[in-house]
Amino acid sequence: MRIEVVAFVLAGGGGKRLSPLTQDRVKPALPFGGSYRVIDFVLSNLIHSRIRKIYVLTQYEPRSLEQHILEGWGPLFGSDRYNMIRLLPAKEGSASGWYIGTADAINQNKRYAWESKSDIVNIFGGDHIYLMDISQVNDFHLDKNADITISALPVKCELVAKNMEYLL
Repeated sequence: MRIEVVAFVLAGGGGKRLSPLTQDRVKPALPFGGSYRVIDFVLSNLIHSRIRKIYVLTQYEPRSLEQHILEGWGPLFGSDRYNMIRLLPAKEGSASGWYIGTADAINQNKRYAWESKSDIVNIFGGDHIYLMDISQVNDFHLDKNADITISALPVKCELVAKNMEYLL
């Protein structure tokens, strides 16, 4: 039996703490290691985890990100229902308007998961740098017959406090 998996990648936040780097582009579009962008980490994780139905939700300064995805990732995907990457920009002036946070971005686009009759919906930030085999999380989710699965790493409180001081 084929398990239907759809992934939403959230790539629309303004990234004010990284200004001026994010003055003209969203955090996921920031260059990383030459020709790569920050969003390439999550897209690579999805591809290597055999997830081929990906929606990238954009909003703030999307042009650089959209160009990178269309030119860099678009050729790797077909256009059939099992193999696609699609940009879903917020619609300024529409009845729903701009996304008002993460939950609203997913809520405004949930029909794409429902239309594909997905068994699993993965939601990831497009501005994180990590390596992850998402298929292991999805297998765990199915094995446990879970309603929701959250993947996280424990972090010592002292480390969080130290980094918070640095950010402030």
